[in-house]
Amino acid sequence: MQSQIPDIFQIPLINYVLLASILFIIGIVGVLIRRNAIIIFMSVELMLNAVNLLLVAFSAYRSDPAGQVFVFFIMAVAAAEVAVGLAIIVMIYRNIRSIDVGLLDKLKW
Repeated sequence: MQSQIPDIFQIPLINYVLLASILFIIGIVGVLIRRNAIIIFMSVELMLNAVNLLLVAFSAYRSDPAGQVFVFFIMAVAAAEVAVGLAIIVMIYRNIRSIDVGLLDKLKW
């Protein structure tokens, strides 16, 4: 089935791959360098969205809706992860009055 969009307006697949790679690398750097728990969670979400972008791009490229179904489930899991993660961050802040992950040595045995 041919797309109704003229060829001049179609974005090449490599552009999506490059954008998703850049977003994923920014997410990895955010997780490894930052010490704020909220920034770390945002970086993890950025990495998940980079994967979602690739799944949708490849799904559209191959005209297969399976990638878009996976994106739906990934977004549902990410929403649950954010809810649980923010609840944990609130409890940590109530106990030690900071969300700096370097101060979480109280969790060691």
